[in-house]
Amino acid sequence: MAFNAFCQGERLGAQLARDFGHLKRGGGVVYPMHTQMQLLIDAAAVGAHRVFDFEWLALDPVFEHLAGGAVPSVDVLYDDLRRFGPDEREQLEAVLAEQGLRLLGASKLKQVTIDIDTTVEPLFGEQEGALPGPNPRYHGRPSYHPLLVRVAETDTVIGARLRPGDIGLGEADVEDIEVCLDRVKAAAPAGATITARIDAGGDCAALLAAIEGKQAFFIIKMKQTTNLLSAAMVATNWVAVEHDADGAATREVAVLDFARDDWPPGRYRVIAVRDNDRRSGRQVCLWEGLEHSVQFFVSNDHVHDPDDLARRYDDRAGIEPLIAELKNGFGIGKVPTSDFAANEVAFLIKLLAYNLLRRWVAAELPPSVSTWRAAWIRRAAVCVPARLLRSGGRWVLRLATRRLLN
Repeated sequence: MAFNAFCQGERLGAQLARDFGHLKRGGGVVYPMHTQMQLLIDAAAVGAHRVFDFEWLALDPVFEHLAGGAVPSVDVLYDDLRRFGPDEREQLEAVLAEQGLRLLGASKLKQVTIDIDTTVEPLFGEQEGALPGPNPRYHGRPSYHPLLVRVAETDTVIGARLRPGDIGLGEADVEDIEVCLDRVKAAAPAGATITARIDAGGDCAALLAAIEGKQAFFIIKMKQTTNLLSAAMVATNWVAVEHDADGAATREVAVLDFARDDWPPGRYRVIAVRDNDRRSGRQVCLWEGLEHSVQFFVSNDHVHDPDDLARRYDDRAGIEPLIAELKNGFGIGKVPTSDFAANEVAFLIKLLAYNLLRRWVAAELPPSVSTWRAAWIRRAAVCVPARLLRSGGRWVLRLATRRLLN
């Protein structure tokens, strides 16, 4: 109830009515589109992953009250998800990005980092757009392959795209990434520097040029091609930055004299890091008698120390818990229909609910709660025992003591 009140205080309903109200018009409309969207947001906030979960949500008196006194049939909700055309889906993505950027706009950050990543959503039905593609767990399984962009400092999503499973990160994503960079530049405090981090899927000349064209830095992990490995093997300018107890180097860094054929000459900086602490990912050992594995990064930052840049890339690992949160806590991998467009709408609404929940936590709950994951936030502040009463012509909600917040 408090989350819903926060959304109302932010005039979310008015915004949704303005942007999407035209999808359901006429005197016979019982459930306007903006109220349906707010209902789906409330459902995602309490942990409902599928439209069918409204069957049990309808039994909750508070949720029924938020729905206007009657929870709509799941068939109505399925039909409403299918009403969104391409323009409305683009606008919905812009709305979730706007909500994700609100925390950034209120900050005083001097350095803003955006992480760009994709994830796999294995599917087990006949959904439109479900195609085989990269899938580390279910090889050959049809899936979706969504793109996500987050601001690391606020841990909010500021760009998203649901894509068929056979599409990887590459040149086709240039326009979406440019839009996200423009959004961050407009919302970030004046003078803040922006750095984009991408895994090896971002080792694409078009993406590098697009990020640099937006006056942003990038740190991107490189694909380990044969000529790159050869350049590392013959490099002699390794600098030891960590040693063990015996004084032997355990981590070394070098800036390589290397460029891809399609890069502009002398524009980018290639950093190689070899160490013996790698425990995951692809490990390549090139030097006989040396147990170090090597990894490579490309950046257009020629000022900062190369080891600092490599370590800053390692912080990109923070997007993995976010993806896990979105899958486990908000069910972005659960698709409601066989229609790709409707599934994208449900996907975007769940991301909007996530951003709103993070904003509500930052604005209304103790600062320590901002580090909690959705399951604990729901247990402490959302799914709280309560009694809905009618007194003096007004509805009154009496909440049980929220011990986890006291």
